[in-house]
Amino acid sequence: MKFKTGIGQDSHRFLPEGEEKKCTIAGLEFEGVPGLDADSDGDVVFHSLCNAITSLTHLPILGGVAIELCKRDGVTDSRLYLDRALQSLGDQMVEHVAFTIEGSRPKFQHRADEIRQSVASALSLSIDQVGITFTSGDGLTAFGRGEGLQCFCLLTTSTHS
Repeated sequence: MKFKTGIGQDSHRFLPEGEEKKCTIAGLEFEGVPGLDADSDGDVVFHSLCNAITSLTHLPILGGVAIELCKRDGVTDSRLYLDRALQSLGDQMVEHVAFTIEGSRPKFQHRADEIRQSVASALSLSIDQVGITFTSGDGLTAFGRGEGLQCFCLLTTSTHS
């Protein structure tokens, strides 16, 4: 068996307070914070996962496929971008995925298992194949000051050689 590891990152600033756009993280809506400033829903979890897949396949999902889907077809749901990214893996099987999110808002910890389950469902994995951590960054960055969110993703795949 052959293993590969991909890494991805994504970050977005929050829209100004009062904007109508919902805050979507891992395909889930979060109340009490504005949406993320992006052409799409700005889902930093799914975007970082797409970028981790791109680091393995070299197919620019967010820099190419998603732009086309968004501009041409009006598709703003990052889950659909992720579906395209997963197709590009070919015979690579996802074994494990881990995320770390930096931001002081919203509070994530109480929804950690819900986020893990949403990602697991999107990837057809069991919840124990999805890890996630959160940090406020202690206010050292714009994310820690509540201005936006940043997410890193580490992805492990396998193929039978």
